[in-house]
Amino acid sequence: MKQHVLVLYLATSALDAPVVGWSSYDGTGRTSPTTGDGDDPPYATGVDALRDGWRLFQASQLIPPYPGHEYDTSFLKHEFFFEKLDDEP
Repeated sequence: MKQHVLVLYLATSALDAPVVGWSSYDGTGRTSPTTGDGDDPPYATGVDALRDGWRLFQASQLIPPYPGHEYDTSFLKHEFFFEKLDDEP
């Protein structure tokens, strides 16, 4: 079995929040997606990915900002990892 991985960055920690960033990886080698190769996300929300058969296997921890740093910019913190398994050679 080979794995497809989809990383969605959502606007909030809720799976039905809008996608604000994404990455995808194809372990089968049939496609070679790269960061920035499209203007539109593959799904509007994380729930849409679930409905299309992607399995959620990791979500980032919810860590509150330190007092006084609520508006600092940093990494995209609402990161969700999804997978699809492919049994074709």
